[in-house]
Amino acid sequence: MDSLELLAHPIRLRIVHAMGGGRLLTTTQLCARIPESSKATVYRHIDLLVAGGILEVAEEQRVRGAVQRHYRLRQDRAVISPETIRSLTPDDHRRAFATAMTALLAEFNAYLDREQADPVADQVGYRQHALWLSPTELDQLIRELRAAIVTRLANRPSPEREQYLLSPIHFPMEPRRDEPSSRELKSIADPQG
Repeated sequence: MDSLELLAHPIRLRIVHAMGGGRLLTTTQLCARIPESSKATVYRHIDLLVAGGILEVAEEQRVRGAVQRHYRLRQDRAVISPETIRSLTPDDHRRAFATAMTALLAEFNAYLDREQADPVADQVGYRQHALWLSPTELDQLIRELRAAIVTRLANRPSPEREQYLLSPIHFPMEPRRDEPSSRELKSIADPQG
């Protein structure tokens, strides 16, 4: 399985989210993060991520006669290449976006289900902004967002840090002004329309 196929599943994507920041987690800890899935399901997805090289065994310990493995995310493998992204069809993008939104909704529900969830104190945000941007302004905004995020990806867990899921999403809401609309295309094809 390639990285896209491995990451294009909500449970595997949630496992990758949980492993961020250099964390070492056991299967038991990952199962606790995804309680709506059976342990067998989480184990199966961990095995697929290990086989695909996205997770690796960082250490093993004997615990009451069993081997307990701590897994680590291979951040360099948990990416989808630009070539793969360019090769995606619109239906591939729909499936990938649906997977990301399914994982996002599951993570948000898991957060809200915690007894200590406090959206105001935790500064939860899910605002959407419709921006008018030129291609140059969009490139600049993406660079600025990436710069702000990349510097924080190296943060390690600590007592004063909480893990936040940040999901920048951007896409044009209208066709480009230099592209004819479907109605204009129909009138060109059938002037009697």
